[in-house]
Amino acid sequence: MSKHTLSVLVENTPGILARIAALFSRRGFNIDSLAVGVTEHPDISRITIVVNGELTRLDQVIEQAGKLVDVLDVAELEPGARIVRELMLAKVRADDRTRSQIVEIVQLFRAKTVDVSPEAVTIEATGSSDKLSAMLKMLEPFGIKELVQSGTIAIGRGSVTLIESRPLAPDWASWAAATA
Repeated sequence: MSKHTLSVLVENTPGILARIAALFSRRGFNIDSLAVGVTEHPDISRITIVVNGELTRLDQVIEQAGKLVDVLDVAELEPGARIVRELMLAKVRADDRTRSQIVEIVQLFRAKTVDVSPEAVTIEATGSSDKLSAMLKMLEPFGIKELVQSGTIAIGRGSVTLIESRPLAPDWASWAAATA
C-alpha cells in the first residue's frame, strides 16, 4: 500500500465534507489526514485528503467522488509535483536551565516561539511531517506537555492551478473565468 495525497475542489456547502469522508470510509480507506478550507473563490473549498491504499481501488473512489453533487474536481497530487506542509503547536516543559536549549532547537528547525511561561515554551512549526517528527524527537527529552497538529495541506508546483489544469463542467468553467 502506498500513500496518496488528493486535492478535492467542492462547492462551499453544508455536508459536503461528511459525504466525501463517508465515501472513503465505505470503500475501506482510512484517512490519515484531512484538511479543508476556503480557496481564492469564496464559494469553493479545497479538501486535502491523505490516504494509504492500492492505486486501483483509489482510482475508483476518485471517479466516484467526482460524480458527487457539489464536487467540482478531484486530483491526486503527485509526489514530485506538489508542495506539502503541516502546522504544529507544541507546549514543551521548560525552566530557567533548559529554556535556552529549547530555543536553540526551535531556531534550528526554523520554527517560532509563540509563548513563554515560567514552566513551558509554546512552539509553532510548519513543514513536512518528517521535519515536524524530527523536531519533536529533539524536544521529547524536555517533556511535551501538549501537542496539536493540523492535517496535511498541499498544492501543485508551478503556475498552473487545479482549476486551470483540468476541465470543469461548463457552468463552473464560465464561473471561474468570470470571477478571476
